[in-house]
This record gives sequence, C-alpha cells and structure tokens, in this order.
Amino acid sequence: MTRIAFIGLGNMGGGMAANLAKAGHQVRAFDLSEAALVRAVEAGCARAGTAAEAVADAEAVVTMLPAGKHVRAVYADQVFGTAPAGALLIDCSTIDVASAKAVGADAAAKGYRMVDAPVSGGIAAANGGTLTFMVGGEAADFDAAKLILDKMGKAVIHAGAQGSGQAAKIANNMLLGATMVATCEAFLLAQKLGLDPQTFFDISSKASGQSWSMTSYCPVPGVGPTTPADNDYQGGFAAALQLKDLKLAIAAAQDVDASVPMGSTAGALYQAFVNNGHGGLDFSGIIKLLGGETKPA
Repeated sequence: MTRIAFIGLGNMGGGMAANLAKAGHQVRAFDLSEAALVRAVEAGCARAGTAAEAVADAEAVVTMLPAGKHVRAVYADQVFGTAPAGALLIDCSTIDVASAKAVGADAAAKGYRMVDAPVSGGIAAANGGTLTFMVGGEAADFDAAKLILDKMGKAVIHAGAQGSGQAAKIANNMLLGATMVATCEAFLLAQKLGLDPQTFFDISSKASGQSWSMTSYCPVPGVGPTTPADNDYQGGFAAALQLKDLKLAIAAAQDVDASVPMGSTAGALYQAFVNNGHGGLDFSGIIKLLGGETKPA
C-alpha cells in the first residue's frame, strides 16, 4: 500500500489518519501535540519526530493544518526538498484561495503534484470516514488523490483547477453559516408566536423553509435528530471555526468584488458570539446570542 505522511492530527486530522491506517496504508504521522501523536499510534500510525521526518520517504503527503500561514510554512520549510520528487501532496486544510494557489504553484515548480482538498462533514464524519472532499488541481492529480481520499470520505468531487477546492469550501460554509442564523431566527420567532418547536420543525422540515441546518442539525434541543444542541452545544463544529470560514469567504468576496450581505451579517454575528467567549461552542449555539441569552460584544 501507499506510504503516506500525515501532518496535523487535530479533531479532524486524527480520525482521517486513522482511517488511512485502517485501510492498510503505511501512515507516518506528526503533530505538535503529544496526546494527538499517542492517539495516532494507537490507531495504527507510525510516529514521526518532525514533519520533515514524516515526509522523507513518503509517496503521498496529507496535511490538515489551521490556516494558510501554517500551510505555507510547513510546505516551504518541511516538505519541499525533503519529500521525494514526484510525491503527491494533498492539503486538506481550509485556507484562503490565494495561499492554496501559491503553495500549489511552488509545488509544481519543484516537481511535485499537488491538490487542495478541504473537507465538509465535521468530526463524526472524519472519524467515520464519511467526509466530502472538494478538490482543486489537475485532472490526473485528482485521479491519483482520489484513491487516497476515498478511504476517508463518502464523496470526492473535482471542483476545478488549483484553489477551486478552497473556493467551493468557503462558499459552502458561508451558506452554512447564513442558513444556521436564519434557522435559529425562525425557531425563535415561531416560539414567540406561540408555536411549539417540535410542531414548527414538523411543518417547516417538510415545507419550503427546509434546510440542512434544520433537518440534520437543528439548533433547538430535543427537536429532530440528535445534535450538539442536545449536549448544551458541546462538540460538533466550533463557532470559532465557522467564523474563520466566514472571514475567508468575505475576504475572497472582496477580492473579486462579489456582494455577500448575508455572509457579512452572519460573520458579524459569529464575531460577537466568539467575542463573548463562546468560540468553543458548536456553531448552532448562535441561537443563544439571537435569543438574548448572551449579549453582543
């Protein structure tokens, strides 16, 4: 099987690396967190002392890092010139489009194949191998990456040229943030108008107001499928990460002169929620801010 270096073993990367090992790949993993490394070894990965050590003999490199600056630094300082020539590089981080394009161009100039492949689905999907990958890169590189990504996801979609995966991801997550805010507003309005939340769910989930934020991720406890709302908004997709994605989308919109008033409004609301110290709560917890349980900062 393929020798894979996996760099970045956080909430998402840990499960992803474990699924590659489970599929029979030789995974050499690295993270700055000792606890994350221990979990990776327990899941069948080999331990690397540095990112450079992880990639030294890798046929493929997968990265899952916090932001564009980290991706640029890891590839420039640890991967390029250390990973074997011709290795396939797969960045699954969610970063700005400009960084994805820049790192991809550097990789090509140094003789590497590279795709950007951000994910959708959350921690449960990362652990369960049911992520959706949005992939930017050359068609041949996509085909090669898909063989690896298939072991971690239920859907692997070619979005277009380098950077297109990031474009799809941030546009999708801007839509997610805006629809979650609207879903929370609708439930709060319905409640003030005297409707039972479950009754409103039963009606709207089968009517024109239906959305993923309602039917699959309802922000009201005890309504619909089990979600982080049923665990006091613990776990799931952190509000701070939703804010990060909204900021990326808003910045990208400014770069191409696109009008995103709903995305911008959602960004301002999530900024207030995070400023109030709730960045670690699930993003559906924004209902607390909209319902007046927390005050805008």
